Amino acid sequence: MPAAGSVAPPFTDSWTSHLLRDLQATPGRLNSALRIVLASALALILMEALQMPFISIGMYFIFLIGRDSPAVSLRSSYYSCGIVVLAILVEFSVVSFTDNDPVVRLLSVAAATFVAGMIVVATNTPALGSSFGLIYCTVIALWELRAPAGNLVRTSLYLVGTFAISLGCAVAIEYLFGDRNPVAKLQEQRRLRYTALELMFRAYADDAPLAQRFDAAASVSRIAVAGQSGLILLYNTILERNLDTGTLPIALRLRITMLAELMDVASAFGLQKAETVDPETRIRCARIADACVSLIQGVPVLAKEGLKCGPRESYNILDQVEGALDRILTMPSNLGPFKNKELVTLPGGKVPFLIRGAIRDRHAVAFGLKISLCTTLCYILYHALDWPGTATSVTTVLITGLSTTGAIKQRLAFRVVGSIIGGLILGIGSAVFLFPHMDSIASLVVLQSLIAFLCAWIAAGPKFNYIGLQIAFSFYLVAYDGLKAPNQLGLTRDRSAGILIALAVMWMVFDQLWPVRTTTVMRRRFATVLRINAELFTSVDSAQQEGDILGNADVLRDQVGRIVADLRSMNGAVPYEFGASRQQHIQTGDIILRATLTTASLFWNQLALSHSGTASDHIADPGLREMRRRVAMNMDAMAEIITQASAVQVESAHAFISPQLLDHAQYGEYVRNTATRYEELRAFTAMLKMPGQLLVQVQE
Repeated sequence: MPAAGSVAPPFTDSWTSHLLRDLQATPGRLNSALRIVLASALALILMEALQMPFISIGMYFIFLIGRDSPAVSLRSSYYSCGIVVLAILVEFSVVSFTDNDPVVRLLSVAAATFVAGMIVVATNTPALGSSFGLIYCTVIALWELRAPAGNLVRTSLYLVGTFAISLGCAVAIEYLFGDRNPVAKLQEQRRLRYTALELMFRAYADDAPLAQRFDAAASVSRIAVAGQSGLILLYNTILERNLDTGTLPIALRLRITMLAELMDVASAFGLQKAETVDPETRIRCARIADACVSLIQGVPVLAKEGLKCGPRESYNILDQVEGALDRILTMPSNLGPFKNKELVTLPGGKVPFLIRGAIRDRHAVAFGLKISLCTTLCYILYHALDWPGTATSVTTVLITGLSTTGAIKQRLAFRVVGSIIGGLILGIGSAVFLFPHMDSIASLVVLQSLIAFLCAWIAAGPKFNYIGLQIAFSFYLVAYDGLKAPNQLGLTRDRSAGILIALAVMWMVFDQLWPVRTTTVMRRRFATVLRINAELFTSVDSAQQEGDILGNADVLRDQVGRIVADLRSMNGAVPYEFGASRQQHIQTGDIILRATLTTASLFWNQLALSHSGTASDHIADPGLREMRRRVAMNMDAMAEIITQASAVQVESAHAFISPQLLDHAQYGEYVRNTATRYEELRAFTAMLKMPGQLLVQVQE
């Protein structure tokens, strides 16, 4: 079988092939798209009948509301309406107390967008930040118009009604047609994935004909395209409704990300068109297939001999499959009679609003300042030019702003593509060819339903989903400007110019004045996970009360789960880092993701022990206490090496874990899992510590 350093990045194949895979039907995709269509049609009828302003923004927010479950949709609506009300209250306060001073209005835009940027990076509900910034800049700009104050106040208040109608329709549809049994559906989806993997690797183990192996691999690829988003939605449904998790394993959120990663690398392995399979590969594939069967049945795998785990200088795709599978197999799955179902999902009430330490993080503050600078420049520019149509420059900054250069380039590229399709093609096309012949609300609803279905279908994809959102946003800006059909094409021209202005400003600020590589941010997030692990290992042997330790561990586990999911998304944006070292950045991102998954597995190995009810023996043993102390100390050192290129030495596990601990009858498995994952982290750290040399030999 051919070796490969990593899974093929998005730019190695043609855009067409990736787009076609992204548009494939996946479980739940049609149902979700139809719910959006129905909610959009109902909201449009009500808003047109009631003559509500800001129809375009209200229609767009239907796509942003959480569709994890009716409960999540309702909570999302509360938050969104609350943000709208808050933005309007701040607007009224600024205008009232400063007598509508234009300088203060400008300064308020800078301050509000800085706060919005901080909410994005410093809280566990980042969508509130972009929503607040978008709404505030929309309503404060009204006071630049030469209109009576009473009219401007009424227009601002009508915005609340527009949001109430659109979000109310979305919630009502979710309550009527949302998932009824998410636990069973999530279990079914997990079985579906492991069954597809088992069939593919069994075909390789049996040296089946190429056509049969390729068909099995195509099945895995179709499921892999769905990514982790659908399973995360079901997870959030279970969490919000506080449902009985049944036989679902602990660390469910992390397992979903691990399974998605396993599907990706297995798909890349299966789609290799090798005419024959060598004997060693057949044996390895048979072991993988057996392991998948055990995961389908929920039976713990005690013997994993033969799986080649951990990083090496030669690390092909099959090695990555085995490494991803081994991380899942060594995750704690069942604590027997001591199993605590809170380890499956973490109740939402235990998740803090603020991310610990993020407010004081200089990188978070820098991001807020960059977003504020871009928005303020665009706001000044379009008012200075007296060109109201380019107000889309402000919304473009607030919608596309991210904290990494690569991710920003990705979103800006998708924003341009979505704007061309939604605004220029669909928007102008409708204005020229359709609107002149439409004389009833029924024809408008039919057109709206077709556009909404197209956008919802694209938005459900794992890679190009942002294009679907931007098609919807651009089309709504053009098609629903006011309460009548647009009759001038100059509006589309102006809004396209606004997008180009925003692209230029963001390129200057994020890419030239204040650049941050995606892999640089990934390194920092990986270092955060390492420090979280060190904190957990240290806290177990501290003098804190057991309840305080477990409560702090719950916060840490939520943070780890979110960081792992974010890093997987960031890794998909790394190929947008163009330049001479682009391929090196792609390799670095892949290594960081695998290293973070290994760290997360180590975290849960310790966390499950703390919750198991048998932790007292493990905590009291002097050898184990010393092991945890040294592991924590070395993980802090790894974090320094990865982020600051420090010349700190990281010890081998053999230096502080004795053979007696490894072979102990009671807690030998816990020690062996800890040692295995720790050694993998040492190897990953060696790969990442030299910017110019990704793969280096680890010396014992």
